[in-house]
Order: sequence, then structure tokens, then C-alpha cells
Amino acid sequence: MVDRPPADRPVGLGAFSGQEARVARVAEWAAGGGLRIAEDEHAEPLGALVLGARPAWVAPAESAERYIEALFTSRRHMGHDIGGELIRRAAEETRAAGIPLLRVDCWGDAPGLVAWYERQGFHRSGRFYLDGWHGQVLAMEVA
Repeated sequence: MVDRPPADRPVGLGAFSGQEARVARVAEWAAGGGLRIAEDEHAEPLGALVLGARPAWVAPAESAERYIEALFTSRRHMGHDIGGELIRRAAEETRAAGIPLLRVDCWGDAPGLVAWYERQGFHRSGRFYLDGWHGQVLAMEVA
């Protein structure tokens, strides 16, 4: 299943929960054991990360890996390094499990987003094109 926005609809507009397929996807993530939620001291969600399987449209890695399927952060808390903290947690868990590689993909036509992942310690490791969508695969060695 590929859940990408149509070309005429900008990414990030509208509620994520406004589409049944997305709600079902979140239920799968929660049931799969890879969902990590960052909360503040009042249990308010600040962001979420999903560790899971490499999507079928991404070429396999040469070593064992964990894959970040999704990363969401609250726009209201932008600049507080919530995404960075979630990635560091994912890297620590991956390392503790004896897995040498953590990978993620993002929209390849967003240079600022790709640069943000690079600042988190990832490096570009591949690309893909899916239904007119250009994806950038990034990798982080954690061993």
C-alpha cells in the first residue's frame, strides 16, 4: 500500500486522520510493536516514530537493518528537537539489538528535509521513484 498525496495536493494539508486508509495504517503501526511516542510531562503527544520493515519499493540493504517507516512531530513544538530525539532513540534501540544499520526515506525533492536527516547522522544511500514521487533513502550505521 502506498499512501502518497496526489500531485495536486500539497503535502501536510488536512488532518492525517481525515482518510480511512491512514487511520487503518496507524492501527497497524500500533499493533506491530514499533510505534514510539514522545510525550511531554502532561502526557501530551509531541511526536511519533515507527520502526518497522523496509518498504517493498526500497532496495534491500547489504546488512541487517531497521527501517523508520514514519516520523511525525508536532508543528506547535517545532524547533525543540523532538524528531531528533526520536531518531536517537531508534538508533539506540537498533544498536542494542545488534543491528548495524538504521534507514529511512523521505521526499527527495525537499532539500531542507534531506539536509535535516543528514544533520541527524544519516547519509544518502539510494533513491526511488514511485508514482511520480521521488524518494531519497538515507542510512545511518549504528554499530
